[in-house]
Amino acid sequence: MLEMQVIKGNIVNVFEDSIQAGELILQDGRIFTVKLFGDEDPDLPYLIPGFIDAHVHIESSMLTPAQFGRLAVVHGTVATVSDPHEIANVLGVEGVEYMIEDGNQIPFKFYFGAPSCVPATDFESAGAVIDSGQIEKLLEKEEIVYLAEMMNFPGVIYENEEVLAKIAAAHRKSKPIDGHAPGLMGEEAKKYFSKGISTDHECFTLEEAEGKLKLGVKILIREGSAAKNFEALIPLAVENAHQMMFCSDDKHPDDLVEGHINRLVLRAIDAGVDIFDALRMASLNPVLHYGLSVGLLREGDMADFLIVKNLKELEIQATFIDGEKVAENGNSLISKVESRIVNNFNCRPVNTSQISFISQEGKDDIRVIKVEDRQLITGSFITRAVMNGKELEADLENDVLKLVVYNRYQLAEPAIAFIQGFGLKEGAIASSVAHDSHNIIAVGVDDASITEAINLIIREKGGVSAVSNEKMGVLPLPVAGLMSNKDAEVVAEDYKQIDAFCKEILGSKLKSPFMSLSFMALLVIPSLKLSDKGLFDGEKFEFTDLMLESE
Repeated sequence: MLEMQVIKGNIVNVFEDSIQAGELILQDGRIFTVKLFGDEDPDLPYLIPGFIDAHVHIESSMLTPAQFGRLAVVHGTVATVSDPHEIANVLGVEGVEYMIEDGNQIPFKFYFGAPSCVPATDFESAGAVIDSGQIEKLLEKEEIVYLAEMMNFPGVIYENEEVLAKIAAAHRKSKPIDGHAPGLMGEEAKKYFSKGISTDHECFTLEEAEGKLKLGVKILIREGSAAKNFEALIPLAVENAHQMMFCSDDKHPDDLVEGHINRLVLRAIDAGVDIFDALRMASLNPVLHYGLSVGLLREGDMADFLIVKNLKELEIQATFIDGEKVAENGNSLISKVESRIVNNFNCRPVNTSQISFISQEGKDDIRVIKVEDRQLITGSFITRAVMNGKELEADLENDVLKLVVYNRYQLAEPAIAFIQGFGLKEGAIASSVAHDSHNIIAVGVDDASITEAINLIIREKGGVSAVSNEKMGVLPLPVAGLMSNKDAEVVAEDYKQIDAFCKEILGSKLKSPFMSLSFMALLVIPSLKLSDKGLFDGEKFEFTDLMLESE
């Protein structure tokens, strides 16, 4: 039996919208008693429920679950609803089991989903497949609390047998199903959500989110390192907070050092959302929706809560999980642990001849992907190709650079496209983090630089790299080519340096160039993307030609 603890403060009740001075008596990881003394006492700190990230891919932090949790508790995060489909696309069920195993090393509450789309589509090469039978077995695990985002929305709408089998498995286990339906509205949205899919974190306009709220969908306001939808969607929370949650989706390590869900709560309050509503969006709502064993400051609950100086700045003085103090005054109290290395990497170095593209007879124009900063969606346009003889080249004057995706699981030739928006003036960057199949992706101004950046990734069996005319750098990611096994603080600092290299030396103007690059192979987000098999039209959901005849 653990020693009894007494914690005094102003207890914030998110069920009754009340604040009263009192004390919590903790015993064996639970709140044994809640004693209330009376009116709020401004001389006491405040006790509030711990924060929950309602949808995150931990792999995108480049940290293992154990390292992610050690850092997140500093910002008051006590739990995550985590979709492990990144590592699942590399290693299959073994990858999901790795995330559970690694997360179990620390006192943090990881709630994982069964990845519904491995591979995400049939138009790319992943490292594994998870079928409906494996989904059924995963959903039997206590640690798997939901069916993770159903990205194959065409498969849902047109009733693909395997897709419906996965959905049926979740219904049999009475586990919620996460959605992923960017831009889906009207009758198609009705059909998609009628299958029992209950959330969406992909809304990027107010109109889209409003329509889904009316269908009873829980809307997650996403603010990650690449996709940022907070400003567009937060007005809806003033009236619809009961149906909304906060999430990061994808968070790079340098951003996680600065803050997490705590920042979204503060911003929501500043935007006019009632403080109790903001706290519910960050705690109560995900607990109720996903059935999480996370305490909410009631007698008998697990002792998961925060001590904050006041409710204006939400300065976190301490974080408790199951009655254990895991962070205090900006420092993590979770001991460092070792994360083992698992991987799936089988490709050879490339040469410049493999990424050259020879123009096709009678075709002078090319389709170009257009990057939207801080968004996952892309635009597209057609422009006249720049050629050296018959070979297509980058057009630096108009910021049209070469994009390459290279299969890392088996021997194959690279796929080539062109892209605008990265702003590189020299060199190239590359990454083995390329949603969702995580082949190697690179963008650059010339073939020599692109080749060098790709081969740095191959040498390390995963990572992010940058190459200039005079220097190069790489951040190794040996765990599935997605994560580092180093301490969170070290990874964050290394990432800051290579991110600065990309911006200050190479000239990118994007907020998160590596994060943006990682989504240029994500075929389930419109409109134009590149897989290892070719250029893909995400609106028609089919491959398309890079070159076409001039009009």
